[in-house]
Amino acid sequence: MSFVFALVGLAIGAAGVYAFYHAQGSAHLKSIQQENEKEIAKLEKHRKEVEQKVLTAETALKEKMLDAKNKAFEIIEEAKKEEQERRKQIEKLEQRLITKEDQVDHKIAESEKVKEEFAKKIERLKAEEEKVEAMYLKQEEVLSKITNMSKDEARALLLENVERDYKGEIVKKYHMIESDVKEDANKKARDVITQAIQKLANEVTSESTQTLVNLSSDDIKGRVIGREGRNINAFEHLTGVDVIVDDTPGAIVISGFDLVRRYVAKRSLEKLIEDGRIHPARIESVVEETKNEISQMMTETGEKAVSEMGIVGLHPDLVKIIGRLKFRTSYGQNVLKHSMEVGYLAAAMAAEIGLNVQVAKAGGFLHDIGKAVDHEVEGSHALIGRDILKKYGVSKEIIHTMEAHHEDVPFNSAEAMLVQAADAISAARPGARRESMDTYIKRLQELEALVLSFPGVEKAYAIQAGREVRVMVRPNEIDDLAAIKLSHEIARRIEKELAYPGTIKVNVLRETRAIEVAR
Repeated sequence: MSFVFALVGLAIGAAGVYAFYHAQGSAHLKSIQQENEKEIAKLEKHRKEVEQKVLTAETALKEKMLDAKNKAFEIIEEAKKEEQERRKQIEKLEQRLITKEDQVDHKIAESEKVKEEFAKKIERLKAEEEKVEAMYLKQEEVLSKITNMSKDEARALLLENVERDYKGEIVKKYHMIESDVKEDANKKARDVITQAIQKLANEVTSESTQTLVNLSSDDIKGRVIGREGRNINAFEHLTGVDVIVDDTPGAIVISGFDLVRRYVAKRSLEKLIEDGRIHPARIESVVEETKNEISQMMTETGEKAVSEMGIVGLHPDLVKIIGRLKFRTSYGQNVLKHSMEVGYLAAAMAAEIGLNVQVAKAGGFLHDIGKAVDHEVEGSHALIGRDILKKYGVSKEIIHTMEAHHEDVPFNSAEAMLVQAADAISAARPGARRESMDTYIKRLQELEALVLSFPGVEKAYAIQAGREVRVMVRPNEIDDLAAIKLSHEIARRIEKELAYPGTIKVNVLRETRAIEVAR
C-alpha cells in the first residue's frame, strides 16, 4: 500500500516539476520571440536604408553616365573638326607638291634644252678649234719652208735672241727682285731670331775627352797603381777608361770618350782616395756604388731639365733617358744643354710668328733624344729618337718635329722647320762647338775642292771658319746670268754632298778688267 502512495507522490512531484519547467520555457520562448521581432524590425529598417542608398547611387551614376556621354560627344566633335583641318592642310600640301613637281619638270625640260644648246656650241667650238689648229699647222709648214727651220729650232733661236737682246735687263730685274726679297726676308728673320736669342741666356758647355782628378799628395799615385799595377788594372777594367798616372804634379788624368764612364771613374777614384782603402775588392764595391748613384743622378737631372722646360706628361723612363744626355757631347757641346737651348729658341720663334709654342718647345727639347742611346742602337739618332718617343706615347706632332730636323723625313709642319732652324742656331753660335784640327781642315778642303770642280771657276776660298766660300770665276766664260745660276748650283751641291754645322754662304765674284796704256 505504501508502495502505491509512493508512486502517487512521485507522479504528483513529476507533474509539479513539469508544470514548473513548462512555465519557465514558455516565458523564455516569449522572450526570444520578442528579441527576434526587434531584430527583424532593425533588418527591415536597414533594408530600407540600403534601398534608399542604392536608389541614390543609381541616380548619381545615371547623371555621371549622361555627363560622360556628353563629354564623349564633345571630344568626338572636336576630333572631327581637327581631322577636317588636317585634311585641309594635307590637301594644301598635296597641291603645293603638285605645283612644285610641275615647276621642277619645267626646269628640267629647260635645263635639257640648255644642255643640248651647250653641246651644240661645244661641237661648233671644237670644229672652229680644229680649223684654227689646221691653220696654225699650215702656217708652221709655210714658215718652216720659208726659214728652213723646225718649230723647236725657231723657239730656241727666239729665246736665244731675247736672252741676248734683253740679258742686261733680265739680270738687272732679277737682282732687284732678289735684293728686295732677301732684304725683307732677312729683316724679318733677324727680328724673329734676335728676339728669340735675347730671351735666352744659356751657358755654353764644352766637354773634352779627359778629366782631371786632383791629389793632395803625389804619394797617392803609388797606392792607385798598386803592387804590379793590380789596382789600376782593376780600376780600368771596371770603369772602361784609361787612367794616366804621369809626372803631372798633384793630378791623375782619366781619359775616355764616354762621359758616363769618365764621371763614374772620377767619382770612384775620389771616394777611394778619400777612404784610403785601395784594393781590387774595394774598387769593385765603390765603382758599383757610384754607378747606382749616377743612375739616380740621371733621373734627377732629367726631371730637373723637364721641369725647367715646363714640359709635362712625359713617361718616367723617357725622363731618365733625357738625363743621360747630360753625359753626351756633340762636337764638344753638351747635348742636354744644347737640347734645352734648341727648345727655348724654337718656342721663342714660334711665339713670335704665331705657331704652336708647346709643340715647338717639346720638339726642340727632344730633337736629339736618340743620341742618348745611338751608341747602343743602330741607325741615325733622329730615327732612333722617333722610335723612343713612339714607345713612350709622345704626340705625333712632336715626333715629326724631332724626326725631320735633319730632313730624314720631309717637313709637313712649320714647327718642324723652326726646330731645324733652332738646332742650326744653337750649333753655329761662336764657342758652342769645337772640332778637331784634322776634321776642321778636311772639311774646308772638301768644300774648296767641290767648288773648284765646277767649270768656269778659277779660285775658291773657304773663309769665316768654313761658313762662307768665295768663288772667283773667269769672266770670259761666266757672264752675270751664269754667275747667278752657278751660285745656286754650288749651294745645292754643298747641301747634297757635304756635312757641315750651321749654314754656308756662297759668294760668286766676277770681275772684268779693261786695261790700256796711253803713250
